[in-house]
Amino acid sequence: MSYAETPAGPGTPPGGLDDALLKVLFAQSAVGLLVLDPQLRLVRANSLVEGVGTEEYIGLRFTEAFRLDDPDGSEQLLKQVLAGEGPVRDHLVRGRLRHIPGDRIFLVSAYRLDGPDGPDGPVLGLLSAVVDVTERERARDRETALAAVRDAVGGSLDVAATCRAFIDALVPGFADLAVIEVVDEVLRGADPPVGPLPPDTPLRRAASGRCEAVERDEVIRGHPVGGTRRLPPRTPYALAAADLRPRLVPLTAETPWLDADPDGSRALAETGAHTLIVVPLTLRGAVLGLVSLYRCGAAEPFDEEDVSLAGTAATRAALAIDNARRYEREHVIASTVQRRLLPQAERHQAAVETAHVLLPGRDSGCWFDTIALSGARTALVVGGVAGEGLQSAIAMGQLRTVIQALAGLDLEPEEVLARLKETADRLAHERAALPPSDSLQGEELRAGCVYGVYDPFTRTCTVARAGHPAPLIVGPDGRAVPLDVPEGAGLFDTDGALFAPATVTLEEGSVLAFCSAELLADERAEERITRTLAHPGRSLQQLGDDIVYALPDDTRSAGAALLLARTGTVSEHRVATWDLAQDRTTPATARLLVRDRLQGWGLDEDTVDSTELIVSELVTNAVRYGTPPLRLRLLLDTTLTCEVHDGSTASPHLRHARTVDEGGRGLFIVSSLAAHWGARHGPDGKVLWTEQDLPHGGTQ
Repeated sequence: MSYAETPAGPGTPPGGLDDALLKVLFAQSAVGLLVLDPQLRLVRANSLVEGVGTEEYIGLRFTEAFRLDDPDGSEQLLKQVLAGEGPVRDHLVRGRLRHIPGDRIFLVSAYRLDGPDGPDGPVLGLLSAVVDVTERERARDRETALAAVRDAVGGSLDVAATCRAFIDALVPGFADLAVIEVVDEVLRGADPPVGPLPPDTPLRRAASGRCEAVERDEVIRGHPVGGTRRLPPRTPYALAAADLRPRLVPLTAETPWLDADPDGSRALAETGAHTLIVVPLTLRGAVLGLVSLYRCGAAEPFDEEDVSLAGTAATRAALAIDNARRYEREHVIASTVQRRLLPQAERHQAAVETAHVLLPGRDSGCWFDTIALSGARTALVVGGVAGEGLQSAIAMGQLRTVIQALAGLDLEPEEVLARLKETADRLAHERAALPPSDSLQGEELRAGCVYGVYDPFTRTCTVARAGHPAPLIVGPDGRAVPLDVPEGAGLFDTDGALFAPATVTLEEGSVLAFCSAELLADERAEERITRTLAHPGRSLQQLGDDIVYALPDDTRSAGAALLLARTGTVSEHRVATWDLAQDRTTPATARLLVRDRLQGWGLDEDTVDSTELIVSELVTNAVRYGTPPLRLRLLLDTTLTCEVHDGSTASPHLRHARTVDEGGRGLFIVSSLAAHWGARHGPDGKVLWTEQDLPHGGTQ
């Protein structure tokens, strides 16, 4: 029943109650009220709708009166209310009022006004309640920005990573442009200067960021990340570094100090920046750097509340940067040694894409390796030595050198680790034999390693581990692939148990993550990493970075290594395989097959001739001394690989034939023509293989 249908009381004229209710409601309501006709035009408004309750707005559509950012979406909601689909309650909209500067945020509710005939009759319009919640939402945004800084900053002992996290926490939620500059010497571990900061002190840009709405990033381009500058005198930057107090600065074309910084003035004008907050990064009176925050375009200007938030966030950043600086000084030498002992560049592999992330710590001995093996196979290695500084780096270098040599022998993963442990035992005995006065004599040696071999032809990965976590595997469909690898003893443990391998067959495009123990320290680490890896569209380096970004804030790693590998197969256009008869005419047949294929690949004549001779000698050896089945395979990549498989387990040996000998020169010839050669054994026989370097790094 509508108010018009409500029976009047004694002495009350018809319609008087409705009029009284409307009068009280519009005069004393705690919220802004609007009456809209069926065409969503403004009919009446009370005074609480600031700037809208005037005659000039009567007749305007609701979206026009409030100049909404999304007028179509809001109008559609109101039409749904008119159509009887229910009221709209507490809907947030953004817009602007003519008489109030800046963007505003409104909380809108809307209810349908039915006529005397009720819902079945004509609709009179809408009653809308509007509340300006701009200040409330701004306060909430400030709290969100500060919480983002607290969550993001302080979890790394790297100055650059700390600065990057600080910028990412404030842009775009709090600022449109942000720049953090650190005193150049502080980035190298030196003590920060005591304020005021001398005017000629070089500051290096550690990180910067911008929101997508800023089309031109001249502020960023004018001083790129990694570049240095000296603060222009008589500018807010120089003043903040001098008295260590933040500044809130409006930016206009008439701002006088911009003349002292013409490059900055031009950049600010082109980006549309209209407000600046400059905050010094200070800690116990020392100056570590400077933070500059900008708002541009239609964004609401900064106010004093924003200055307070920026100061609190900068204090958090300064503390984190100082902690990182202290650690930087202590581990810089050990980190340099460690990095010199690790691979200096990504290595090309025939059928595996790899990427790594290394987080060096103060006492880090982590290492990783990708080693190309015969037959387009790849060895994937991650290990770590617990210890302090240089000593852990030295032990890491020794173990890594040994495992590279063992990998070249084509040993199975469990045998590689068994022989690596023998080396570790000798190193432990050497340390135990040091004089009692030596500081290393009493230090315990601990190390672990995981070693895997991926074969693209069988799509299998065989893994063995020694006191180290097993790799995590995610298939191309994003699901985790189980791999149960028995845990072997640590490399320096006294336990002499054998290492047991595990083999898994993988689909093309699977991702393997070989992680050092520090990355798997908490109980949810495996789930977190496998969830991060379940994004086949992202590059391996992006996946590795995402894993690092997802580390808990309280992670204080002494050093960590992550090696990612995405499995593939060798293109059929780069491989040729023939099953051959165990016959004396087979070498000649093999030579013809090889010449035809290599000419089809477009290889030069010298390479064709050399390969013919190599294949002839290997096949002859297999026919004479081997057993069926006999198989020949060529693989073209950056090198040319020849493989001859037979069923015998006996390996040939290189020897120097005497002048009068009729044979014995085959492997000597092979070793002279090939860059590398060797033999590997399997359950069904052996493979003799050679690798030849190709002119210009190979061909398609």
